[in-house]
Amino acid sequence: MLDVKLFQMKSFLPMPYEDALSPRLKRAHEKLQNASGVGGEFTGWVHLPRDYDREEFARIQAAAAKIRSDSKALVVIGIGGSYLGARGVIDCLCSPNYNLKKKDTPNVYFAGNGLSADALQEILDLVEDVDFSVNIISKSGTTTEPAVAFRFFREALEKKYGHEGAKSRIYATTDKARGALKSLADAEGWETFVVPDDIGGRYSVLTAVGLLPIAVTGADITELMAGAEDMMKLCEDGSYNCPAWRYAAIRYELYRSGRPIELLACYDPAFRFMTEWWKQLYGESEGKDGKGLFPASVEFTADLHSMGQYIQDGKRIMFETVVRLGDSDRQLCVPADEANGDGLNFLAGKSMDYIRSRAMDGTLLAHTEGGVPNIIVEVDGKTARNLGQLIYFFEYSCGLSGYLLDVNPFDQPGVEAYKKNMFALLGKPGYEDRKAELELKLNK
Repeated sequence: MLDVKLFQMKSFLPMPYEDALSPRLKRAHEKLQNASGVGGEFTGWVHLPRDYDREEFARIQAAAAKIRSDSKALVVIGIGGSYLGARGVIDCLCSPNYNLKKKDTPNVYFAGNGLSADALQEILDLVEDVDFSVNIISKSGTTTEPAVAFRFFREALEKKYGHEGAKSRIYATTDKARGALKSLADAEGWETFVVPDDIGGRYSVLTAVGLLPIAVTGADITELMAGAEDMMKLCEDGSYNCPAWRYAAIRYELYRSGRPIELLACYDPAFRFMTEWWKQLYGESEGKDGKGLFPASVEFTADLHSMGQYIQDGKRIMFETVVRLGDSDRQLCVPADEANGDGLNFLAGKSMDYIRSRAMDGTLLAHTEGGVPNIIVEVDGKTARNLGQLIYFFEYSCGLSGYLLDVNPFDQPGVEAYKKNMFALLGKPGYEDRKAELELKLNK
C-alpha cells in the first residue's frame, strides 16, 4: 500500500506540528467526507470508488471493446482535466511510447488541448488512412480548444464513413442532461457518457472522462477503481494513519515556513504526464486569493543534469515530493566490458533498478544536505491498482490542503480571465466593447 515518508524533516521543521494541526485537518476531513465545506457540491469524487455507476462502467467497457474491434486509432479530444489524467495513466501502464509499439490495441491520440495548427494537422494526417473513432470530452461542448478540434475530426469522420457511418464512431463524454454537446449528441444519436455534476474536471480521471480512453488500451480499469477504493477506505480513517493527512500536513507546514514551491519528482519517464495532471490538480485547487504552493515538476535523473544545479544551490524556496514507483517489470543488468574503457565495470552484473535506487538515495542525501526538504511517496509498483491508489491519494490530499489554506479547492475563477479576453479579441458576439478596449491596450 502507498505510504508517505519524511527524510530528516526535523532539520527543516524543528518544532512539532502534528498535534497543533490535527484539529484543522480533522475539520477539513469532515468537510470532504460530509460535503459540508465550501465547494462541497463538487465532492462526488470522495466516495466515487465505492459508489460509481456500475451500469455506465459496463457500457464504458463495451464501448472500449467496440473501439478495439473496429478502430486502429482513437482520437481523444479534451483539455485540462479532460485529458491529462487519462494520458498520465496510459503512459504509466502502457508506456510513453504506446503508439509506437506493436500491439493489438488502437493508438490513442490526444487533440483539442491547444491551438496549434501543426499539432492538429499532424493527428489528422496520422488517422487519414486508418479506421478511427473519436471521444469528445467536454462538460459544455463550447470550450474553444476542444470544440474547434472536434469540428475538424467530425468532418474527417463524415468524409470517410458518411454522416450515418460516423455516428457509431463518435463517443461524447459530457453533461448528463444539458449543454451544447449533450444536445448535439442526442440529436445525432452518438453514444454518451457522463461528466458527473458533482465532480470537477481535475478530479474526474476515475469517471468516464478518463476510464474510456484508458480502457481502449486494454488497461484494467476494474483494478484501477479497486486501487482507488483501497485508498478511499484508508482515507476514511481521519487521522495521521492516513498518508493523505501526513502529506497535506507537511506540505502546509513547509509552505508556512517560507517554501512556496513544490517540485514533484519521479525517476521514471513514464510518470511525466502524471506530473502534468498533478500540477493542474494542485494549481487550480490551491492557487487563489493570493495563496497556494506553486506546483512544478522534474524528471529525474534527466533533470539532475539541467535543473539539478538550481535545486542543489539555488534560492531555498522549495521542497521536493519524490514518487518512488518500486521495481521495474524488466530486470536489465549491466554487461561487462573487457576493455572497461568507460570505467564502469564496477556496475557489471548490477540491475538498472539497483543503480536507479542508489541514484535516488544519493540525490536524496545531496538535496536535503543542500537545504531542500524531501517528502517520499512510496508506491509498490506501476500496476493499475497502484495507480488507482496514487490518484485517490493525491486527490484527497488536495482537498485537505485547500481547506487548510481556507480556499475553495473545487472552483477555478481565475481561469475565466483569459477566456474573456480571447473571446473579445476573436470577435465573439457580445464582446464588442471589450474588444475595442483590449485592442487599444495592445496597440499602446
